[in-house]
Amino acid sequence: MSIDYAAFRRELETFARQACLPEIRAVVAGGQKITKREYQAWQKILNDRGWGAPSWPVEVGGTGWDIRQRLIFEEVMAENDCPPLYHHGLGHIGPVIIRFGTPEQKARFLPRILDGSDWWCQGYSEPGSGSDLASLQTSARRDGDDWVVNGQKIWTSHAHEASMIYMLVRTSKEAKKQEGISLLLVPMDTPGITVRPIRTIDGWHHLNEVFFDEVRVRADNLIGEEGKGWTCAKFLLERERLPPANVARLALMHRQVSALLQQAAQEAGARRDFGVLQHKLLLCEAELQGARVMMASATDDLIHQRPLGVQPSAIKMTCADVAQRLTTIALDAVGPEAAHRFLAEEGGEELPAATWIQNYMFTRARTIAGGTSEVQRNVIANALLGA
Repeated sequence: MSIDYAAFRRELETFARQACLPEIRAVVAGGQKITKREYQAWQKILNDRGWGAPSWPVEVGGTGWDIRQRLIFEEVMAENDCPPLYHHGLGHIGPVIIRFGTPEQKARFLPRILDGSDWWCQGYSEPGSGSDLASLQTSARRDGDDWVVNGQKIWTSHAHEASMIYMLVRTSKEAKKQEGISLLLVPMDTPGITVRPIRTIDGWHHLNEVFFDEVRVRADNLIGEEGKGWTCAKFLLERERLPPANVARLALMHRQVSALLQQAAQEAGARRDFGVLQHKLLLCEAELQGARVMMASATDDLIHQRPLGVQPSAIKMTCADVAQRLTTIALDAVGPEAAHRFLAEEGGEELPAATWIQNYMFTRARTIAGGTSEVQRNVIANALLGA
């Protein structure tokens, strides 16, 4: 049966305008930090509508939508200032459990991701094990019906508000470093876990370091085979940069361009550099249009199950670069009389100027998180020029 994508888009637009609470949309539209409160409220609304997991199969509670429907969903929600789906549960560990988990694990974990009962964080990076993830040292030894975990994770987003962590641990040191790694699901309230905040320059609390001291985890919380966690990790990372994960970001940046053009136009009479500012924004918009073309190509490849090649790396790198440039332009538009203001306190009154400053500082990490731009350039160069 053919799908009427235009009608599907109209249905989504009506739903977004009517169902997303004004207080949630205000946070997104204002460029403020989206917290667990907004994510969970929106997830409940989506789940009640049957749209809680657009990318999951129907048999595990998903929508069964095709890739084009998923892209339209992400785009429409972003255009209407709805929060993006919280990726750690729905986009990362959920698909891994669907692919590698046992029937019991699917029944135990997936419904709690769908309704937002469990809030997940990712325990991958360690001190000294960032780009070279396979060198991780956090260990897990088997002791009866438990795994006992010791070690440290770092740059752990949302660990301070998460109820669960999916983490890579070393269960054997005898094999080469990509082997002997396993994937464990660990409740964050388990005795022996300590979370310490990492305060970043943007003033928002989103990163943490997490310590594990003789943390006991039930044995059946291991996903897949013991020592084969690297297979699960690759499965997750390959999907992290697929087009649906980037559509919402592209749509959001298009909205930022429009807002900045409007703001600059309002101040045109008082600004001598309006033309320069407008020119910079139009260059950003042109690059975003180029990223949309790449996105359309990658989407077609996904639909027809063709290899994606370097497209995800190119899209990620472009989005990260434009995000940084946009917030730089925004500070120019705000002007020095506003740019010097102190950052708004998290949870306090948010001033537009202060929010732009925080977004400017937050986007400095865009070229690092999720694979540095240097790594992406190497991936692209090796593919195009040969290793």
